[in-house]
Amino acid sequence: MNLKPVHLAVYDTYADWETGHATAYLARAGYEIRTVGFSREPVDSIGGLRVQPACVLDEVRPSDSSLLILPGADLWDAGDDLAPFARKAREFLDAGVPVAAICGATAGLAREGLLDDREHTSAVSFYLAATGYGGGERYVDADAVTDGRLITAGPTEPVAFAREIFRLLGVYEGEVLDAWYRLFHYSDPQAYAVLEKAAAR
Repeated sequence: MNLKPVHLAVYDTYADWETGHATAYLARAGYEIRTVGFSREPVDSIGGLRVQPACVLDEVRPSDSSLLILPGADLWDAGDDLAPFARKAREFLDAGVPVAAICGATAGLAREGLLDDREHTSAVSFYLAATGYGGGERYVDADAVTDGRLITAGPTEPVAFAREIFRLLGVYEGEVLDAWYRLFHYSDPQAYAVLEKAAAR
């Protein structure tokens, strides 16, 4: 199976803990993870990890991608510096290619108008309300929400965020998806047995 890459946005202050479950298990499933920045100059995560982007935002085309992942970052709430990433998300969604946004990236999508007509979640409803967006009635108080090709989650839900990505891309399904979530969210040892049995098939 020839899988298109998954594109992970990286920018200064990006929240490195929010996407690790998703990218690790997407890579294990055969997806190439390609980091995307404004340029190929290195960026520093909020935890001090230095990453050199593999490709440039302006060069990324939805037709060459399976998914765009937007992590949170302090910069999402510090001005419009990351707005081009929200505009790229619009381009992806318009082309029918999935977008997954977590934490502060959900506010960026709200400012771009991408949450006005889609069910979504974030850290808390009033965080998004502060953006002045028009989608307050579509806010869902849940760990992660998928509406069509868009996934959203709050900063404390990296495992649920990954779960929704795996579901949307068909990486895991049914009892295997449920077991993966239970293992990493609840440390359920019985879930590990289900995953081991599935891996042996």
